[in-house]
Amino acid sequence: MSALAPAELEETAEPSDIWTAERLISDGLGIRPELQKIGLSVDLSYQQQWQQNFRGGKETHGTCRFTGSYDLTVELDFKQMGLIAPETDFESGFYIKAKGEYNRSIQEAVGSLSNPNSDPGTKDQAIYVRKWWFWYKFFEEKLEFRLGVIQTHKDLFDVSLYANHEDKDFLNRASFRNPTIPHDAAMGAFVRVEPVDWWYVQAAVFDAQAQRYHTQFDTAFHDQAWYIGMWETGLTPEWKTDKGPMPGRYRIGFWYDPTVKEVFEELEEDEEPRMRGGDLGIYGGLDQMIWKENDDPEDTQGLGVFTRAGGTSQDTHQVSCYWQVGASYKGLIPGRDEDVFGFAWSNLLISDRYRRAIDPRATGETVYEWYYAWHLTPAIVISPDLQVITNPGGNKDARDAIIGGIRLRIVF
Repeated sequence: MSALAPAELEETAEPSDIWTAERLISDGLGIRPELQKIGLSVDLSYQQQWQQNFRGGKETHGTCRFTGSYDLTVELDFKQMGLIAPETDFESGFYIKAKGEYNRSIQEAVGSLSNPNSDPGTKDQAIYVRKWWFWYKFFEEKLEFRLGVIQTHKDLFDVSLYANHEDKDFLNRASFRNPTIPHDAAMGAFVRVEPVDWWYVQAAVFDAQAQRYHTQFDTAFHDQAWYIGMWETGLTPEWKTDKGPMPGRYRIGFWYDPTVKEVFEELEEDEEPRMRGGDLGIYGGLDQMIWKENDDPEDTQGLGVFTRAGGTSQDTHQVSCYWQVGASYKGLIPGRDEDVFGFAWSNLLISDRYRRAIDPRATGETVYEWYYAWHLTPAIVISPDLQVITNPGGNKDARDAIIGGIRLRIVF
């Protein structure tokens, strides 16, 4: 985060109403521009979802479920606050996100490997700290460091332009997250180098035993010294066209996980399972805008496509391979320029080793998901969502599930 220029501050301070404000309350009251002047950015959002398993899965009776969460983020810019001298050649600050969650997903009723709704956690929690870090940027932001409780997904690794967040894009976890990558929010460190505008290299190391709702200090500096390592390099080109630039994001990465897991193998009646650590995995992803509606360089209406794939050890991971394809169109309906329609087709492939040793009836789970983000206002977005999950739970005998729902997001 860099300090806002005076012109930008003046622009954010312009009067707004409920139909044009990016934030429901703070824009209209003029709170944010005043806070930004002293190096403080605050965001508050609320998400609520309703879902119903209409057909198939394990259970359809009584599966109507309301769930939700609320997020508060605060970011400090140390230079803007005067904590570091204006003439210093680096930027620095602090970021923290607190979160609250209520009710549970309908995953248990569906019986799927992939969670149909990834927004709520595993229990009702009024408020807890989800992540925090100190950040430093050098050489005109070409070198970045983060230290604290970092979140590898959404923020750092395998980030997609079109399928990246359960609050804004798809709801099903398989639609926006590669299940073969050991993503987490955990105590760790991150570094990113961007030598040129279109190429980056980055790496992170983080606590392999992190537990949600904990401070992270209890596992990061106690018990086994197990840390997951993750590395990624990618290209972020922009296709030059008559209608302006069309952004892309191409990435490839790998990871190492030292934690010990049970090995899939047939056992005698009294035989103890064998344990093994040191898993490796590789992944890749591609996002590319392929068509624009008009030649305004600031207008992002058009069609984008995306794909993901990944693989890991077959002897310790039930889902050892994954691939996904999808598309996202912004402004599909005339006059609805900010609305987004998205479709994702995701496949979770079961390990052959798991099938032979544990469950001969196991098979891959496939998720088809469609959503439409209707922007009632810039600050209020309503998103109908439809999912079809075949072979939920990776079980050949399971009934294919049809799940409908709707999501409300309000940015205050």
